[in-house]
Amino acid sequence: MKYIENFYKEDPHFISVLKRYLDEEMGEWADRELTDFGGMCAGEIDERAAHTDREGQPRLIKYDRMGEDISEVWVNEGYKQTVKDTYNRGIVGYIHKQIPELGRKGNYIYSYAQGYLLSQSEPGFYCPVTLTMATAYLLEHYASDEIKERFLPHVLSTGETELYEGATFLTERQGGSDVGANETKAVKDGDSYRLYGEKYFASNSGMCGVAMVLARIDGAPPGTKGLSLFAVPWRKENGMLNGIKIRRLKDKLGVRAVPSAEVEFEEAEAYLVGEASKGIHYMMEALNLSRVCNAIASIGIMRRAYIEARNYAFHREAFGKKLADYPMIKETLTHLAVKQEIETSAVFSLIDLFDKVMSHEHPVSEKEMVLNRLLIALLKKETAEQAIHFSHEAIEMHGGNGFIEDFVLPRLLRDAQVLTVWEGTANILGLEILRLMNKHNAHQLFIEEMKGNLEGIPASLEGLKGLVEKGLKELSELTEYVAGAEQDVQTYHAKKIGNLMTSIYESWISLEEAASGGERERAKAEIFIEKTWCNHLLDKEMKPVAHFDLICNPQLTPVK
Repeated sequence: MKYIENFYKEDPHFISVLKRYLDEEMGEWADRELTDFGGMCAGEIDERAAHTDREGQPRLIKYDRMGEDISEVWVNEGYKQTVKDTYNRGIVGYIHKQIPELGRKGNYIYSYAQGYLLSQSEPGFYCPVTLTMATAYLLEHYASDEIKERFLPHVLSTGETELYEGATFLTERQGGSDVGANETKAVKDGDSYRLYGEKYFASNSGMCGVAMVLARIDGAPPGTKGLSLFAVPWRKENGMLNGIKIRRLKDKLGVRAVPSAEVEFEEAEAYLVGEASKGIHYMMEALNLSRVCNAIASIGIMRRAYIEARNYAFHREAFGKKLADYPMIKETLTHLAVKQEIETSAVFSLIDLFDKVMSHEHPVSEKEMVLNRLLIALLKKETAEQAIHFSHEAIEMHGGNGFIEDFVLPRLLRDAQVLTVWEGTANILGLEILRLMNKHNAHQLFIEEMKGNLEGIPASLEGLKGLVEKGLKELSELTEYVAGAEQDVQTYHAKKIGNLMTSIYESWISLEEAASGGERERAKAEIFIEKTWCNHLLDKEMKPVAHFDLICNPQLTPVK
């Protein structure tokens, strides 16, 4: 059986995606870095991930031998090495500071490319990376110069100074997604504050050097408007805990690499970040960043699941033939390959816009800000659900072997399951779509954008484009009705609107790639759009089978 040796070099579609968004200088440097990192992710990082998941999970050391509460989190040595290998390559740092070899900053495209490769082996560890990215963003854009000077060099460390991983603590037991119900209290104490309360699902506890925490200053109003954002060091300068205790670590279904805890604050020293009245605003920006990370983890799992299934199908014999020789198998693998590649292209198309919005370096229109938030909600939901679907399909392809922990597939399924929950469930994302519709007319902006994009598709793809335009008309009629309806009608249709928007956006992506690509991209567009928009049981052409070698065969698939 063929084993994966390099997640980057064995993914020609992904390489072609990056070429669209990175200039020549950055692209050449990134190609070298990602080649090396892709080999590590498929090799030693993957081996460490399996060990962490099965034998080396984080453990809470609550008390020392004298009975003192030390609330330390133990992680295995392989996990520590993965931390070093990943951060030193600038997955967080090079978003905000210069790359020494280039004398210029990197960007989110490069960081998320690293995350995509990392998530194929260790989506659990990509959670702490995500939290550190969010922490870096909040500190750089909203913290005072004094707070930046204290924390930011450590959060952005690429090996030149001690690394402080980050964390974002929102969730409380009584609130959950209802962040406005949070009760953690902040009391003024000189130039800083003291925090009192608890956080119920605090990921990267014990490993972070600084956490970004929402709390309510004495006298602040109830609800989300009364929440302020604080930077809270995990330890004091003398190494002692900063008034923070870990009650217990969560025993989670998956992503076992990340220590998620119930945390208590007892006079924890904290530093106000930005304006006191804008804490929830700042954290929602960071949440959108985390939602993109969530989508990256999802397409990484999708890719790994597909490649494991494909390689097994070319290896395994049943009833005298390879699995890959059977039409049912060919259909499954072709649909998986097409969906994963189009979804990857869609996510990186979003990231190109996201990079512009989040960099704060160029003027951004209201339309760009609204479409950025809308696409994040759409693709976070879709990719998370597909990660579960892909893991399921890969397990079924392996039969009984797919259920055995010696294979990576059970871990992929367990790790994928949380991605539909973290950073907002489908219902929460549906409410986000409604907010954007009601406040910013997001549906009209999206329809206008898609109409303009589809006008640029050449006449040779007119038949496929017509199917998408019918979907666009249906969306227009649906949103026109829902936008003027009562709240119950709106919430009932929210996810339906989101699903339709996602199908339209990804269909446009497939058409755009078909217009600029060759035979393989044209075949992908036909298969994707016909599956999305045509529900015919009788399929005389059997295109997924006819195009199987072109799309799935690793020996015949062209490398760009």
